[in-house]
Order: sequence, then C-alpha cells, then structure tokens
Amino acid sequence: MINKIVNSLAEALSGVKDGSTVLIGGFGSAGQPDELIEALIEQGAKDLVCVANNAGTGHVGLARLMELGRVRKIICSFPRSANSVVFEQLYREGKIELEIVPQGTLAERMRAAGAGIPAFYTATSHGTLLARGKEEREFEGRHYVMERALHADVALVEAWKADRWGNLVYNQSGRNFNPVMATAAELTIVQTQHIVELGDLDPEAIATPGIYVNRVVQVDRGAPWAP
Repeated sequence: MINKIVNSLAEALSGVKDGSTVLIGGFGSAGQPDELIEALIEQGAKDLVCVANNAGTGHVGLARLMELGRVRKIICSFPRSANSVVFEQLYREGKIELEIVPQGTLAERMRAAGAGIPAFYTATSHGTLLARGKEEREFEGRHYVMERALHADVALVEAWKADRWGNLVYNQSGRNFNPVMATAAELTIVQTQHIVELGDLDPEAIATPGIYVNRVVQVDRGAPWAP
C-alpha cells in the first residue's frame, strides 16, 4: 500500500545530507513551509545551497538557517527585502554566496528540471550583468540568454491538502513556487494543513500529482478544512 505520510517533522527531514541543494517554497510568507525549515535547522545539515524567492527576513526560518552558518549559497530573486538583515550582514562579510535569478527565469529553470529539459533560451537578463558568461543566441532579430535547468536534492513544499499518495492541493496564492519545486528535486518533502482520504481531492484541483512527492507530514496551523 502506498502511504507517503510520515509521523513527525524529524522523520520527514531524515537523511538530508550536508552540501544539499534545497528548494524552499513560498512567496514571502505565503506558501512558505515554515515548520519544515525549522525541522531542517534541528536536523543539522550544513553547507547548503538554498533556493527561494527571497533571502529570508528577521531572524527566523531561512534567515535563522543562514545565521547559524549552515547556508553556503543562496539562489533567489529578491535578496534584499523587508528586514533581510541576516543576509545583508553575511554578504557584506563575505560569508555567503549569492546568485540572483529573475523570478520568471527561476520558476522556468525549476520547471525545466522537472520536465527533463536541460536548458532553454530567454530574453530576460540580456544586456545585463546577469547574462555575463552565459551563452547567447539570436532568434528572428532578438537576443536570448541560455539558462540551465535547476535541479535540487531536496524540495520543501507547503500544501493545503494532501492524500496518502502525495497528491497535493494548494490554497490560492500559497501555490506560487511550490508545484514547480516539487517536480525538480530528488526528495520532495511536504507539510500540509489537511490530510484527506483517497478520492476526496477533486482531480481538477490537484496541482502536484503524488508521483513527485516522497514524504508528507501534517502540520496543524489551526486553519479550517474547506472542500
């Protein structure tokens, strides 16, 4: 019987290795797998490459992971955002590497990884510092920059509802990067608000099929269930 539900956050994060590339879902606080990030802090993996929309805020979550010296490199679209004090200090001190990737390009690099596409061309970043050192080609008079697929060892994803097969439904804007990240990692770990029986999810609402998911842990944030 296929059952991807695990009993604890510690079990969900077991086996994450030092040096892993970790995708972290969310757009700001929406759809961010906060409990999985905290569990990763407790788990102890270090020398990580973290991929997220931004570089954390305050001294919690991703920012705390960086503050503890566990992140070697951050790949994101918005390294400087409200209260990104930890990243800014580490970067000034030369203690963390940064790769800035435009938001749409970041999403497409992960989607390409999940689809088995090794690279693609985009006009985004042409003529800027972000294109330096990358292959460029011209198509029909317009210049494009080649971007490579972004594969990862681990994806940390937040969902709204899941079943034991790992099929996932997201809550409105909480969807954001989570579905593409789920497809781009060798190990996809999901925290979900609600676990439902097989057949209870509307097939048309499933954004992530269970084939992409390895582990599911329920995290109760006190939000009501909705069909």
